[in-house]
Amino acid sequence: MEKFIRKRVTNARNDIFSGITVALALVPEAVAFAFVAGVDPLVGLYAAFMVGLITSIFGGRPGMISGATGALAVVMVSLVSEGNAMGEAGENLGLYYLFATVILMGVIQMLAGVLKLGKFVRLIPHPVMMGFVNGLAIVIFTSQLGMFPNEYNSNLWVMIGLVALTMLIMWGLPKIKGLSKFPEALVAILVVSAIVIFGNLDVASVGSFIRDGGGEGLKGGLPMLHLETFSKIPMNFETFKFIAPYALILAAIGLIESLMTLNLIDDLTETRGDGNRECLAQGGANIVTGLFGGMGGCAMIGQSIINIKGGGRTRLSGIVAALTLLGFILFASGLIEQVPIAALVGVMFMVVIGTFAWSSFRIINKIPKTDLFVLILVSSLTVIFDLAIAVISGVIVSALVFSWENATRIRARKRTKEDGTKVYEIWGPLFFGSISAFNEKFDVKNDPKNVEIDFIESRVSDHSAFEAILNLVKRYEQAGKSIQLKHLSKDCKILLHKADLKFSDIIIEDIDDPRYHLAENPERFTKGIGEYKM
Repeated sequence: MEKFIRKRVTNARNDIFSGITVALALVPEAVAFAFVAGVDPLVGLYAAFMVGLITSIFGGRPGMISGATGALAVVMVSLVSEGNAMGEAGENLGLYYLFATVILMGVIQMLAGVLKLGKFVRLIPHPVMMGFVNGLAIVIFTSQLGMFPNEYNSNLWVMIGLVALTMLIMWGLPKIKGLSKFPEALVAILVVSAIVIFGNLDVASVGSFIRDGGGEGLKGGLPMLHLETFSKIPMNFETFKFIAPYALILAAIGLIESLMTLNLIDDLTETRGDGNRECLAQGGANIVTGLFGGMGGCAMIGQSIINIKGGGRTRLSGIVAALTLLGFILFASGLIEQVPIAALVGVMFMVVIGTFAWSSFRIINKIPKTDLFVLILVSSLTVIFDLAIAVISGVIVSALVFSWENATRIRARKRTKEDGTKVYEIWGPLFFGSISAFNEKFDVKNDPKNVEIDFIESRVSDHSAFEAILNLVKRYEQAGKSIQLKHLSKDCKILLHKADLKFSDIIIEDIDDPRYHLAENPERFTKGIGEYKM
């Protein structure tokens, strides 16, 4: 019992410290993405707080951090600008169109959860996952480069030094005996902040970053219900037609990024999250965020990895991060504005190092060239376009490669029985991609009067394969020859019987073959271990 309590206390301590570190890292990210989208920084901070809190409590992946993200902000740019153009100057209609779009985005995400579409993330191939991770690491790295001064001067070298010091502390602290239990990211931020504040160093801080972007500061109040959204913009079909495409794209990007991040954290923690529950939580969070004046959000891979590496494993870490962020906004804006950007950039650079799949370099010569192509393709498209396009493209290419490879695997072994019947023993999957190769195996014109096709080593997979069998039977019948089908699956036999009653005579039902019966009724094997000798 004492050991159990000590473990729970240790986990809680790790969750709390990790949550505070994540909250510090969330501030500049949320502010930067708000600037990208063309809205006030508080819109991004409120989104980070509300989405982060709701998904931490109700989401399908404890330890995963959600908030305002760059992948969504990029899509919101044109939405806000087009919305502003629909109203008078200074009316800011784009902001209200954004809130309405985020609400619709949440509804779509919740529908995805109700329809249990979250399970489809398991169909994403490993090369796509590796490409996603590498591409995202590059995107995080390049996004941090914009934080450095543009001019080549002493300020640049000071910031480089502070970034390097942050990374050195995070690398070295876990290696020092007695200090390894301290959260290295939080310690690094506190140490570098103290050096900058007490050393009176002239470097960019969170406060200067906000003011340079046109904001007035970090301080704000509690999020308020924005019911004026429904009076500012017309609630009609034209509005729906305008926001629906944006909502659909944002929902897809948000779910893909969240479910991919969930998968990655599953691998890091050797546990399993619930994708469908995450879809519902993300959707609900975005509906609430849209109603309370936030820009919407989804899972953040960088902050999630900071949390996991810092020991955050339970829902407490995400809740602490969200509430701490709200505390910054309400009470500690002055202190947080003094945190140097260099410290946060150093933390993100360590995230990049931890995120990038360095093993992909070792396996270049060990994996199929098609998998290597998919890995590079997804990495490149993530950097050039966005995550949704990259992942969808990678899955499509992987599916096409898989279909092509399986299409070439169809085989037909031929033999002749003593009575002169020619037997075609089909091996390999029969589906839309292998139909051409399947048809080429038969010599209808020169075959004998009696032909038998044996499907015991094949599987009829789709409607195209079913149609191919129908057409083949018709070809033999038109040539005046007898054909019989053997070892077809139960589903295929039902469809053929429905298509034409003559298949009752064509399909051989009386089969004495234990392999076939086992394939047809696999549950029979569980009735008695000794029932089949395998």
